[in-house]
Amino acid sequence: MPVYHKLGKIPPKRHTQFEKPNGGLFYEELFGTIGFDGMATLAYHFQRPTMVKAILESVDASPKIAIEKSVQSRKLIGFNIEAKDDFLDSRIPLLLNKDVLIGLAAPRNSLKSYFYKNADADELIFVHKGTGTLRTMLGNIPFEYGDYLVIPRGMIYQIDFDTNDNRLFYLESHSPLYTPKRYRNNFGQLSEHSPFCERDYKLPENLETHDEKGDFIIKIKKQGILHSVVYEAHPFDVVGWDGYNFPWGFSIHNFEPITGRIHQPPPVHQTFQTDAFVVCSFCPRLFDYHPKSIPAPYNHSNIDSDEVLYYVDGDFMSRNDVAAGHISLHPGGIPHGPHPGAMERSLGKTETYELAVMVDTFRPLMLTEEALKIDDGKYYQSWL
Repeated sequence: MPVYHKLGKIPPKRHTQFEKPNGGLFYEELFGTIGFDGMATLAYHFQRPTMVKAILESVDASPKIAIEKSVQSRKLIGFNIEAKDDFLDSRIPLLLNKDVLIGLAAPRNSLKSYFYKNADADELIFVHKGTGTLRTMLGNIPFEYGDYLVIPRGMIYQIDFDTNDNRLFYLESHSPLYTPKRYRNNFGQLSEHSPFCERDYKLPENLETHDEKGDFIIKIKKQGILHSVVYEAHPFDVVGWDGYNFPWGFSIHNFEPITGRIHQPPPVHQTFQTDAFVVCSFCPRLFDYHPKSIPAPYNHSNIDSDEVLYYVDGDFMSRNDVAAGHISLHPGGIPHGPHPGAMERSLGKTETYELAVMVDTFRPLMLTEEALKIDDGKYYQSWL
């Protein structure tokens, strides 16, 4: 859960007059969640954030569903998706249900010709390849390989890449993304047993403030439709803000794994939670140290959830024939476990260098047409 944070200049009391240096008042905006009951930020604009000049084209951005119901385990070859110049065009939806959309992106160019806002969902972007800066109306966050970027719904942003070779794994969540509740005390602070703490957060910095008028295009995703809207004021005209609702980052390399004498279940790797799915980080760690331990995970049935694993780096010890950029899908109710030989190979091993992101959804996932294009078609038989 993000901590209280502030940038720029703000008045001493909320909802009071905040005068501009050259006369007039700054315009206050409450950027909140869950009505007026959730996390919120108060931002102060040079111009009214409501000045719409024109609404241009509206394009259906809904994913094309290919398979709604299936018991087949699958392996998607993620690096086979095509790299594209435009940031939004590069985002390829692969798996989804009513709660979350899971996809990959390989954008060549920075997002500079327009601004973007997802009005439907919080976004979680995992940076597999590339470096750059997430630029938002509430400040900027430099990013690099291994970073998670959490972008609350309604946040206006652009993204700058340092090169044209970028690979992203992303989620769009219709529930707010939080840190796991069991890692937080009654005051919201991360506890001593948490595998990370507030020092690990990448908070917004370098607040850009543009007091400009003109024609500024914001592409807004709402109910699956991408609307192009022209605003008169520059979207990054915030002079200051404070609160709890803002973009933030966290590096998977700062996740400190929880280990034990015998094999630990996947919840010890949990990094984010919603009321509809969880996200876990599998990181380099010491293996179990009981003299008779079996480091490889036991066979298990995810009765209540679909399991998605995105392989990032290293040798994932429980799997055969997986590589960076692969995505495995194990449907709920269907047993899965180590590939043949993986259990035996793990005996006596003391550590692993695997790096992966796991998403467990509480409702079944559907596959898009784009997912089938990169499906290897035979993964479900790989336990024979």
